[in-house]
Amino acid sequence: MHGLTEVLYAFASGAANNGSAFAGLNANTDFYNIAIGIVMLLGRYVSMIAMLAIAGSLATKRVVPVTTGTLRTHTPLFAGILVMMIVVVGALTFFPSLALGPIAEHLAMIQ
Repeated sequence: MHGLTEVLYAFASGAANNGSAFAGLNANTDFYNIAIGIVMLLGRYVSMIAMLAIAGSLATKRVVPVTTGTLRTHTPLFAGILVMMIVVVGALTFFPSLALGPIAEHLAMIQ
């Protein structure tokens, strides 16, 4: 179970421009060097290209007049919906890896 956490941390760290790994993982092999190198390239350049594409798409959109169906972005309702969506998506993204890694390891250690 601890091995999943080590591998997940190595790849997440590579994508986040750090490139470190846990001490128990021997990441100095051809597989990990190539795989984490590819993840570094994808983590850096794909996200930049996506951000530039979204910015270009938003720059070409025309302004739409405000109507009763417009979701206003300066209200507490919008802020609450935005915060809840960030929490829910973040939980759904990270909970499976937490459940399979540290949480499962802790429960196995207790028994």
